[in-house]
Amino acid sequence: MDTFFIPDLCRVRAVFLLVITSELLVLVLAIVQADTGWVDWNYFGLLSLFVQWTTLTSAALICLLRGWLARLSVARATVIVVAIVLADVLAFSLFAEEVLHPAPGTAVQSIARKLLVALLIVLMTLRYFYLQHQWRLQREAEIGARLTALHARIQPHFLFNSMNTIASLIATRPEQAEEAVLDLSELFRANLRTTDPLVPLAQELDLCRRYLAIEALRLGDRLRVEWVIADGLEQQAIPPLTLQPLVENAIYHGIQPRPGGGTIRIEVSPGGEFVYLMVQNSKVETDTRHRRGNRVALANIEARVRALFGETAVLKHSQQQDTYTVTIRLPRRPLNRPPGARTRDTE
Repeated sequence: MDTFFIPDLCRVRAVFLLVITSELLVLVLAIVQADTGWVDWNYFGLLSLFVQWTTLTSAALICLLRGWLARLSVARATVIVVAIVLADVLAFSLFAEEVLHPAPGTAVQSIARKLLVALLIVLMTLRYFYLQHQWRLQREAEIGARLTALHARIQPHFLFNSMNTIASLIATRPEQAEEAVLDLSELFRANLRTTDPLVPLAQELDLCRRYLAIEALRLGDRLRVEWVIADGLEQQAIPPLTLQPLVENAIYHGIQPRPGGGTIRIEVSPGGEFVYLMVQNSKVETDTRHRRGNRVALANIEARVRALFGETAVLKHSQQQDTYTVTIRLPRRPLNRPPGARTRDTE
């Protein structure tokens, strides 16, 4: 049904727009028809009654037949919709002419004129619906391609840095390097198992925990992690690989350059209709790479959340003294998982 170019005319908003648009058209015709004054109100009242009858009944018929029309080709559906509207206009025109008792010889001409006007209006309306539908399809395709490209740019970044970490352990701690390889394989198996644009928050947090476990082998006590995760947000929808790149940047541009290491704080909390995700890390004051390194990841993540959640999604970053903070605000949207599906928890 969503692939049909004619919108669902059963919705209240669609009916309201049809009524308002038809009334504006009637007002224009009444202004043109007026011989004296601005508007011929008698003509406006009669024409409004006729137009609203035909508009609402035609919309109701198209709404009832929408499921069947959606299975037809665009050309056939267009012909049938035009036929429905013209038949509706013809029926009400015959009724109106019978009630008003027109002069002999004028009924056929009056009805033909109404049918011609109705034909032009319905063809223009269907053309508008079709162009809007094509624009929506193009926009969805562009967003899908953009998300795929952005996602592909993040994965190699994570893989290469993780492999460098494992390579540094092979000579000195081979057993831990082997464990890190197994952990990394499990991590990528879980990450590449789905192509969904959204995943549960619990899965994204599990990804961060696995990554931090690999980095902890390299940094040891220099890496300190604080988790503040509110309950009840496990199924919150989030784009995959959203938090992990932020944690990665926090380590490489905040924790790693500091001789004494530092602390990464990962916090998830609800706030009204939104969910707030925060990644905070110690900052090196003299390290100019920190801002440059985060810029690409932040722009990438912001583009993905905006594409999926719209303007209500916000990403902000700030620096206060020796602390760097990135905050993401997402609309609260639970992700419905299929029956039997579950997310691994490493805790």
